[in-house]
Amino acid sequence: MGHEMTTPTEGIGFRSQRGPVLIALMLSSGLVAIDSTIVATAVPSIVREIGGFSSFPWLFSAYLLAQAVSVPVYAKLSDMAGRKPIILTGIGLFLLGSILCGLAWSMPTLIVFRVVQGLGAGAVLPVAITIAGDIYSLAERAKVQGYLASVWAVSSVVGPTLGGVFSSLGLWRGIFLVNIPLCLVAAWMLIQKFHENIERIKHRVDYLGAALLTTSLTLIILGALEGGQAWAWTSPISVAVFAVGSVLFVAFVLVERRAAEPVLPPWVVSRRLLVTTTLISFGAGAIVLGLTSYVPTFLQGALSVSPVLAGLSLAALKIGWPISASQSGRFYLRIGFRATALIGITVTLIGALILAVTAYTPNLVLVASSCFVSGLGLGLLATPSLIAAQSSVDWNERGVVTGTNLFARSIGSSLGVAVFGAVANAIYAGSPGGEKNPQTIVSASAAVFLAVLVCAALTVAAVLVMPSTVLEDLLPQVTKFSGPPED
Repeated sequence: MGHEMTTPTEGIGFRSQRGPVLIALMLSSGLVAIDSTIVATAVPSIVREIGGFSSFPWLFSAYLLAQAVSVPVYAKLSDMAGRKPIILTGIGLFLLGSILCGLAWSMPTLIVFRVVQGLGAGAVLPVAITIAGDIYSLAERAKVQGYLASVWAVSSVVGPTLGGVFSSLGLWRGIFLVNIPLCLVAAWMLIQKFHENIERIKHRVDYLGAALLTTSLTLIILGALEGGQAWAWTSPISVAVFAVGSVLFVAFVLVERRAAEPVLPPWVVSRRLLVTTTLISFGAGAIVLGLTSYVPTFLQGALSVSPVLAGLSLAALKIGWPISASQSGRFYLRIGFRATALIGITVTLIGALILAVTAYTPNLVLVASSCFVSGLGLGLLATPSLIAAQSSVDWNERGVVTGTNLFARSIGSSLGVAVFGAVANAIYAGSPGGEKNPQTIVSASAAVFLAVLVCAALTVAAVLVMPSTVLEDLLPQVTKFSGPPED
């Protein structure tokens, strides 16, 4: 079990007792956040030096796949062995992957080394958010999630800029090697400042369950990412990938019912609060990816704006999110988690509606504004639902709950990209000029934005069936947190 103790609230800032741990968590999250944006701008210079243009999309798919499928396993391990060894393992793997990527001599080796990075990222992100849930009280968590979310906002601007600088200097390897000092500083601060008191008991690791879950999810997400891209949706390979993935997942469910310590316990899908917050996270993942994947293409194709301006318009989404996330505590402590999430999804719907309605009359300021509004809504939706889920369980279940929530967001993103891609590609295929025709780009983007709106509308249903009584049950925990004992 984790070390539970009650102490007076002593501030959240960087100078507080827990400040160094918060900085380390932000640095760790920053590694993953920057890496998701920095590589894209450097692709042309990478291809120029080591070739492999046809397979460069795998630089992203392989990384995202490794990250997504490893999250549930790391989350369970953090509940068994403690947060510290798992997050340090993640940082170590990310560091190793970064060094290897910087030394890559061909596109296939770079893709393999990106998998190593992804396996590290799969541990870093969920465990960082779980630690925040451990050491901060219910009242403090929204502000802390705002700090962690702000890392993504900064990274959405810093990542592409750094990638562009390294690329223009012909030093694309630097985008990976810059992670070395950041990994070392984050690891050192966690080793020095984060302490946890774990009750050492013998655990029975669910190796079979972990192997079945990882393999089945790899196949299903791979099918979603590559369907309509690397192969046709109805091709034999596509059918085989989904069929084998589904069979292995059924086998996983059967194994988990008998496992002594299942990697994904059945109670995760039997508690209404956890099921609804997981569905909300799934919806948020799809909405975010729908916007991030198609807003830049839409602006560049329809208005011929520069990639930098298109990127900044999208950054409005990631700026709105931490602003509202950090303030969401004021809402949920007063009106409850469900009411706060309902406000969030309503604001998100308004942002998505503006985008869908005005798509045929594109306007840069309007697109940026709707992204900002959607970001504000998502911050009030995703953060309270995650905190509600975390706060409803004890220390030894919090890792699994956090991991499930973030994993659902990854799955939502992967399936969202697949569905939105299918919608856009159908329009491109049926129009003269395809994706080079500005009018076709507008039509395809408008269809995707409408699909995003539908996705937001479906997420409303998950919010409406979320239990509303949870806050009263959790209020006694407001001044209670588990975390670093006094040095």
